[in-house]
Amino acid sequence: MTHIDPADRFSPEAVRSFDAGPRPKGDSPTLGKIARQVAQQYRRDTMSPVMVSGVLRLCEFAMISAAGAAFFAYYVGLGTHLFWHYPIVILCGALLTIVGLEIADCYQVPALLRPSRSLGRIVAVWAAVFAILAMAGFFLKISEDFSRVLFGGWFVSGFVLVLASRFVLAQFIRKWARNGRMERRALIVGGGPAAETLIRSIEQQPYNDIRICGIFDDRNDRRSPAIVAGYPKLGNVAELIEFARMARIDMLIVSLPLTAEQRVLSLLKKLWVLPVDIRLSAHSNQLQFRPRAYSFIGSVPMLDIFDKPINDWDSVAKRAFDIVFSVMGIIALSPVMLATAIAIKLDSKGPVLFKQKRHGFNNEVIEVYKFRSMYTDRSDPTAKQAVTKGDPRVTRVGRVIRKTSIDELPQFFNALFGSLSLVGPRPHAVAAQTHNLLYNEVVDGYFARHRVKPGVTGWAQINGWRGEMDTDEKIKMRTEFDLFYIENWSLWFDLKILFLTPIRLLNTENAY
Repeated sequence: MTHIDPADRFSPEAVRSFDAGPRPKGDSPTLGKIARQVAQQYRRDTMSPVMVSGVLRLCEFAMISAAGAAFFAYYVGLGTHLFWHYPIVILCGALLTIVGLEIADCYQVPALLRPSRSLGRIVAVWAAVFAILAMAGFFLKISEDFSRVLFGGWFVSGFVLVLASRFVLAQFIRKWARNGRMERRALIVGGGPAAETLIRSIEQQPYNDIRICGIFDDRNDRRSPAIVAGYPKLGNVAELIEFARMARIDMLIVSLPLTAEQRVLSLLKKLWVLPVDIRLSAHSNQLQFRPRAYSFIGSVPMLDIFDKPINDWDSVAKRAFDIVFSVMGIIALSPVMLATAIAIKLDSKGPVLFKQKRHGFNNEVIEVYKFRSMYTDRSDPTAKQAVTKGDPRVTRVGRVIRKTSIDELPQFFNALFGSLSLVGPRPHAVAAQTHNLLYNEVVDGYFARHRVKPGVTGWAQINGWRGEMDTDEKIKMRTEFDLFYIENWSLWFDLKILFLTPIRLLNTENAY
């Protein structure tokens, strides 16, 4: 049978270019009373299983290392001629153990929930690590120099610590699962018999961490009943987007046959703007795909269409990056910011800082700080009227700080406190317009920029798309560069953008 790669049909470029027909006019959809009540229940963030197992890896590495170090310090002592050999062996043993437990699937949720079931694998990995260390010592002809008592005590204490930590964690995981703190929240897109079969299959999976929060479908109640497998239909697909922005949803599962390709693409074109994992149910499809295309909920196969960008440990790394470089930036640029504040105060009446409401992550409204560059009585917090060349609303100091982007420096504090990231799509004012049209009315998929936290600087800015957005082409190009950044993010990419920003700011052609 021919193997098909769904990524060829459902890539971000394919979805963006798909013509789903004219966009609906009129007001935004409003959630029904029941859907709003359900959304309110899921407003609190959950703990990701990936993060929990990752923290356990770090803790077990630390505990195993500490157990070995304690026996080394107490029994052997720091005065030994092997004072640097022992720490290396202990750290290598701890690292090998974590790698071995990972290979043995001992960090998966089922293994963490039932540590007694994985006891044999833990013993085998722990014994194999010591066998590897013994063999290495034998072949290097140094084994007789090491303490047998230390390794015996380390073997017993390390094993007890690992096993005890897992039994304690299992109790916490059960508690978190009961109160909804550790789960993956999913919405089913598409109703009827296909959705019912999918839901039954998911619910039959042992140790399942998926919580189905509801069903959304554009079809009427005859083809898509109001209740499917005990779950209510909460609205149509347009209302799903509003629901997912109100609640903390992790995953959308599209329950449609692959043969309905046009409808699937039409749905994905609407849904991909959300910062969630999007999966296409493959449990009832007869087509065979390449193995790398599948992910599984238990044994239920899913096709990975979109992944939530900058998720789990990536988000931790990016937040650490923001904090470190924000503090460095604030310290290094504090003289410039102090001088700017004094100049603004001397130049015109009014506050030094200007606060503006902008779209943040997942379309949430945030307040962004800037140095005030306009006369107080002529400022435009909604940014309905873009600043143009020679704009009389801009003060003398304002012209300088806007040209040099010094007016953006207070956003280092936004990045430090978490409403912005240092690098990301630049946040636009809530009512920003071009030719009397909101940006999202000009660019299809514009809100996909908000799948990640907006930034002080970004890939679009260092490529020349900064300043006034006075044409449809400019906002389209800025969006394209922002989407490229989201789809290709890495810490190295952030570092590159951050260090190129001061150089590219020397080009002030579009800044006024």
